[in-house]
Amino acid sequence: MPHNVDHHAILDRLAATRGGVRNVFDRLNPRKTAHFIVDMQNGFMEEGAPVEVPAARSIVDEINTISRAVRDAGGLNIFLRYTTPDDWDSAWTVFWQRMGIAAAGHREAFTPGAHYHQLWDGLDIAESDLVVDKHRFSGFTHGTSTLPQVLEQNDIDTVIISGTLTNCCCESTARDAMQNNYRVIMAADANAALSDEEHAATLHILAMVFADLRSSEELAAILLEAKQVA
Repeated sequence: MPHNVDHHAILDRLAATRGGVRNVFDRLNPRKTAHFIVDMQNGFMEEGAPVEVPAARSIVDEINTISRAVRDAGGLNIFLRYTTPDDWDSAWTVFWQRMGIAAAGHREAFTPGAHYHQLWDGLDIAESDLVVDKHRFSGFTHGTSTLPQVLEQNDIDTVIISGTLTNCCCESTARDAMQNNYRVIMAADANAALSDEEHAATLHILAMVFADLRSSEELAAILLEAKQVA
């Protein structure tokens, strides 16, 4: 089931405390915009998967709507894929310690070539789209992904974030993107967490400082307008 969270209510509440401002980025330059599709992999999507997020199966259509709009307007879709690092036993020891008995299964699931590591079949992926592996929750963590270089090479200044989990990899990426001076938009109906409460709390926190909130339909309309004006 999709999340029962009204992002407009979140924006209304915040606007009342900051002079009526709801969202900041009303216009986009598609050729400077990248859409991050975060961790929409079998290991997060399938029933019984190691890190199953049931709500993630309900946001595929919304993600595809954004992907098609971005692609059609001349922007860039980047599928971020969580990947177990080769040096897993020495590079991120605190994470594996926190994972406890689930560490071995998690490590195996997201090893390159594993079934759970693969992107979900229902995603709209074109040849022009990119797939970038990352070894941390955020694609911006130094030395663990080529994402910063990809964005620089493509002259990107704005990122749209969809995927799962809202309150883990998506949130981590959104926070880091803004702190690296990117304009950030969270696709409110195209992110998924394990509960409505977690999803709503994360959207509220990000909207305070880090990101605008938009629906997939709003983003598609903004991108279409930008394409027509260009």
